[in-house]
Amino acid sequence: MRAAELIAQINQIDTFKRYGRVKQVVGLMIESQGPESSIGDVCYIHVGHKQKRKIQAEVVGFKDENIILMPYTTVNDIAPGSLVEATLKPLEVKVGPGLIGSVVDSLGNPLDDSPLPKGLTPVLTEQEPPNPLNRPPISEPIEVGVRMIDSLLTVGNGQRVGIFAGSGVGKSTLLGMIARNTKADLNVIALIGERGREVREFIERDLGPEGLERSIVVVATSDQPALMRIKGAFTATAIAEYFRDKGLNVMMMMDSVTRVAMAQREVGLAIGEPPTTKGYTPSVFAILPKLLERTGTNLHGSITAFYTVLVDGDDMNEPIADAVRGILDGHFVLDRDLANKGQYPAVNILKSVSRVMNNIVPSEHRHSSERLRELLSTYINAEDLINIGAYKKGSSRQIDEAIRLYPEIIEFLKQQTDEKVSLNEAIAGLYRLIGKGD
Repeated sequence: MRAAELIAQINQIDTFKRYGRVKQVVGLMIESQGPESSIGDVCYIHVGHKQKRKIQAEVVGFKDENIILMPYTTVNDIAPGSLVEATLKPLEVKVGPGLIGSVVDSLGNPLDDSPLPKGLTPVLTEQEPPNPLNRPPISEPIEVGVRMIDSLLTVGNGQRVGIFAGSGVGKSTLLGMIARNTKADLNVIALIGERGREVREFIERDLGPEGLERSIVVVATSDQPALMRIKGAFTATAIAEYFRDKGLNVMMMMDSVTRVAMAQREVGLAIGEPPTTKGYTPSVFAILPKLLERTGTNLHGSITAFYTVLVDGDDMNEPIADAVRGILDGHFVLDRDLANKGQYPAVNILKSVSRVMNNIVPSEHRHSSERLRELLSTYINAEDLINIGAYKKGSSRQIDEAIRLYPEIIEFLKQQTDEKVSLNEAIAGLYRLIGKGD
């Protein structure tokens, strides 16, 4: 029976190779006459002396009878008439347990040029999200190891959260803390559009050896073509999906989804899409739900995902931030004013929300969290009066209580980057703090 199956597979192999030729290159776009291909298929462009070297490119559109390709690398060696070879297959990457602890590029190749370990399985980078009826409800919290989040913004196992912030407010530091401290089985971290200098810094300083040994890091730096930055996001998601289907609880972190959207805008403009909202093309708003909905729970395991969103000028209503916030299950807002005061993590509790928290924590925990928010809000609203000495003690019992507890609340919200706090310790600390105000 085994021999018969192999013979049947051999008979199905298409040994016919299809070729075309490059007609012109305009900016990011390569126009080729042939070969026969579909949108999303990978092609090889033969370049160099006697065309012995191959460049990978992807079919992104059509113009008349010609196909439009975008390369995964630079186009310096491509010449008129270069051969274009069709593979008739979309991009695949090889995934398996042997990849854990590695840093790879958008095509799944190790960045240190080491060979891929054996025993890996090829998977498609672009897949459909799970059927909504096959998504078990989120019913239990997952420990992320950050006291403020575990106690006041509790994350569920399989939840998708956006981290919204301007530049330099501590997104990468927060992601590193979560990667080191979380109780998830595996981390998959996508660094999309990062400066080349920051990649090694994040791996060595923020992630550390402890975090890397149970992580897979996918890197697409800002100097790489737009298609590589898009594929970095899809490759990381495909890797996380592979381990989720093996029954693991995966923690996925992407920094940042904004740069994925900007890369898609580059591709869209290059193939002739009209710019719409603030210059973003329609395909940007089509690709975001396709990418973000792939994480979460399925019948086998879960992917708990954190996506960072760069907000231009700290504007929370800019198009990408607004679209992502509508798709995800919660948003954490990093506040530059808090960072300037030295409060890290600089998460603004009053502007942040976890949409599943009320469903996964006991009522005592929920009431304590709401009480702390109330005290903090009361102090913030009266802060100007307090600072100029216009508030008279005894005028409001609630404000008096907020003033008394404010220093302890701020101390509770702060956490050193190397400080480990378990979920139970965070909740116990919240109960002690709120108990003092009763």
